Amino acid sequence: MENSCFEVISLAAESATSEPYNNHPIAAVNDHEVRISVMTESYHWHCHPDSDESFLALEGGLFIDFDDRTIELLPGHLIIVRRGVRHRTRPIGARSVNLTFERAGARSEPLP
Repeated sequence: MENSCFEVISLAAESATSEPYNNHPIAAVNDHEVRISVMTESYHWHCHPDSDESFLALEGGLFIDFDDRTIELLPGHLIIVRRGVRHRTRPIGARSVNLTFERAGARSEPLP
């Protein structure tokens, strides 16, 4: 294969932001996308009716709130949130960086 088929993605560069919340795609894998999320504040309650969502904590850790519990996701830990499950995310500490994996074009529906 030619080297032009390969793209190295710098997670440090992709997470270099001072925005309170930044979530953007960094790669496509088959019919899924990999997104990087940087947060210093909570994200609202929501669900994804048409895709599971996986979270991989990289820096700082992440609280994932569900209706009946809160999961603490520390750096190096991964969790899968099944489609349709109501949840929200909050940083552990001052800043959280995580990767999410979900179907490309997956809907996100805000919930109360």
